[in-house]
Amino acid sequence: MKNFTIEIKWAFIFFIASLAWMYLEKSVGLHDQYIEKHPIYTNLFAIVAIALYYFALRDKKKNFFNNQMNWKQGFVTGVYISFFIAILSPLAQYITSTFITPDYFKNVIAYAVEHKKMTQENAEMYFNLKSYIMQGIFGALSMGVVTSGIVAFFIKSK
Repeated sequence: MKNFTIEIKWAFIFFIASLAWMYLEKSVGLHDQYIEKHPIYTNLFAIVAIALYYFALRDKKKNFFNNQMNWKQGFVTGVYISFFIAILSPLAQYITSTFITPDYFKNVIAYAVEHKKMTQENAEMYFNLKSYIMQGIFGALSMGVVTSGIVAFFIKSK
């Protein structure tokens, strides 16, 4: 496990950052008053996520690989970080939907149905804790792997 200390550290930093982002979204009204703008602004977290992967891979390069890291080492490091983020994802989603924004699912279902974007049944099937936990796990893995590959390209030693 000692070889994964840096990856685990950055997964926890990502976990805290995602909870802070959810709190920010809730605070500015994206989970209720301005819910129609939520799909646009929530994607800005990608900037934070990419920055965190950058700092994580740079940390691994400096403090584990002695400033000599090739693309494969960076990519594998990023994949491990993604794996640990995926493990933490259900807890993050639980905390978000239970403590940070407990009315989000109710609000987004009402919005989707009222604006004829989904039927009541489809909205309830999509906007719920179980669905969001699954989306979080697969999103962490898929987007994490892609981000790892791109960031590793820029972090690798020349």
